[in-house]
Amino acid sequence: MGKREKKKIKGDKLKPRLSIHRSNKHIYAQVIDDSSSKTILSCSTLEIEVKAKCERTSNKVASKIVGEIIGTRLLEENIKEIIFDRGKKPYHGRIKELAEGARFVGVRF
Repeated sequence: MGKREKKKIKGDKLKPRLSIHRSNKHIYAQVIDDSSSKTILSCSTLEIEVKAKCERTSNKVASKIVGEIIGTRLLEENIKEIIFDRGKKPYHGRIKELAEGARFVGVRF
């Protein structure tokens, strides 16, 4: 493995993977169990619940709301620890706000 290559991030049933996708207008988060290749739950700025709480869907406020909602849904499913997968995007801006929103609710990663 070269210096710039990183190992593949995988989650299991006890510690699933929180995968983030960010576009110019929206942010999407889904919790994935890689051992069974199933999506456990998801949330995005396209949901009515998120759109009702914020004016725009392409800012840090909307990302933090998505993080809090995904965090509460995780705690309802009795999942307290996850593996954070930001893809190739830097841990900055909207992705950082989503992570902080999930941490604010009580999810550890």
